[in-house]
Amino acid sequence: MSSPQTVLVYPAPRVRGTVRPPGDKGISHRYALLAAIAQGPSTIRGYSTGGDCASTIACLRALGVDIRQTGEDAGGLQITVAGRGIRGLQAPSAILDAGNSGSTMRMLAGILAAQPFTTSLTGDESLQRRPMRRVIVPLERMGARIGSSDGRPPLVIDGSASLAAIDFQPEVPSAQVKSAVLLAGLHASGTTSVTEPLATRDHTERALAAFGVSVQRAGTTVSIAGGQQLAGVDAEVPGDISSAAFWMAAAASLPGSEIVISGVGLNPTRTGIVDVLRRMGADIDVEEAGRGEAEGEPMGRIVVRHGGARATVISPEEVPGVIDELPVLAALATHGGELSVSGAQELRVKESDRISSLADGLRRMGADIDEQPDGFHVRGSRRLTGGEVDALNDHRLAMAFAVAALGASGPTTIRDAGAAAVSYPEFFSVLESLRA
Repeated sequence: MSSPQTVLVYPAPRVRGTVRPPGDKGISHRYALLAAIAQGPSTIRGYSTGGDCASTIACLRALGVDIRQTGEDAGGLQITVAGRGIRGLQAPSAILDAGNSGSTMRMLAGILAAQPFTTSLTGDESLQRRPMRRVIVPLERMGARIGSSDGRPPLVIDGSASLAAIDFQPEVPSAQVKSAVLLAGLHASGTTSVTEPLATRDHTERALAAFGVSVQRAGTTVSIAGGQQLAGVDAEVPGDISSAAFWMAAAASLPGSEIVISGVGLNPTRTGIVDVLRRMGADIDVEEAGRGEAEGEPMGRIVVRHGGARATVISPEEVPGVIDELPVLAALATHGGELSVSGAQELRVKESDRISSLADGLRRMGADIDEQPDGFHVRGSRRLTGGEVDALNDHRLAMAFAVAALGASGPTTIRDAGAAAVSYPEFFSVLESLRA
C-alpha cells in the first residue's frame, strides 16, 4: 500500500496492539548486495518492502543479477538471488538509479569500485544533494577513479580489477562508509581495515560472516582479507528496530498505551533506542527469541507501555547508535518531559536537513524547541496544538510528525507524508489500527 501525499492525523487518547515491523532496511540492503556477489543462490525472507531497498534490487538487476520475488508475508518479501560471484557483475546498459537511498549508493559504490568497467550512479533530487566524498576518498585511495558533482551524485565510477588494501580512519563515524570500504576490500589485494572514532552498527560485519567471510574485529577496528569467496545463504531479515521506534515512542507518549512489537531485530549496536526511551520514562520489556540468532542477528519482541516523562540528555558518543531515531525521540519529548541532543550534526546531511526541518515542523505544531548547530532542545512543557507541517520528502520526519500529532489538542496535516513509503509503506494504515 502506498501512502497518500498528504495525511490528516487526529489526536489519540492511547495506542494499543501488536505490530510486526517491516524487514530491517539496513540488513536488507546488505543481504541483497552480498547475495549478488556470492557463489550460488540465496533466499532472503523478510526483505524490506520500502522503496530504498527496491532501489538496491533494481540496481543489482541492471548489473546482471537475477533476483525474483517468490513470496510475501507480514515480515516482508521473500526473494531469491542468483549470485554471480565476486567478479561476475555485468556492465549496465544505462545509468543506475539509487532513488532516495544513500545506503544503496554508498555501499554499492564499494562493490562497483572493484569491477573492471565504468558505472554511472545517480538518484533523486534529494540524494543528489547528499555528500559522497566520504566514500569517494577511500575508494580512490584503493585504486578506483570516481567522478562527481563537487562530491555529490551523480557518481561515475571507473572501477579497477586490482584494488589495493588500505587502513582507513574516517573522521566521521558512518556505517555506510565503513561498509563501502569493507566491500571494496573484499576485492582488494591484502587486508583492508577501518578504524572508526566511535563504533557504528555492525550489520555488515555480521552479514559478511553469514556469507562465509572471515572478519576480524578489535575495538573499533574491523579488518577483512581480500580474495575471499562468499557462499549463498538462506537468511531471514529481522524486523527494523528503527521503524519499530515510532511505535515504541507512540506507546511511551500516551497514558494507558501498550504496543507489542514482534520479530524485531535486537542487534546491540541498534538497541540504544531502548535505553534512551527508558531514560525518558518508558516502561519496556525486551525478550530475545529462544531460537537463537538469525544469521548472527538477534531477534525477539519488545513490549512498550507509557510510564511517565523525564528530562533526558543524549550525548555525542550516543548519537551514532540512535541517529535514525532522533526525530521520533524529539516527537516523544513534545508529549512531556524534555530532550537535549548534541553531536548530531550528521542529521543536517540526511534526506533533508533534519535538524532545521524537524524544529520547524514541531514548532508549527506548537512545540517549544530550540535548534542548535549540532542538535536540538525540546521542552514538553505545553501541549501541541496541531497544525500543518511539511515532511520535505523525508520518511523519518513524516512518521515523527505523526507520532507528535497523537498528543496534540487538534488535528495535524502532514504534507509529503508519502515519503514514509521509502522505509515503511504501511505506516499510516498501521497507525490507524493502533488507535484505542
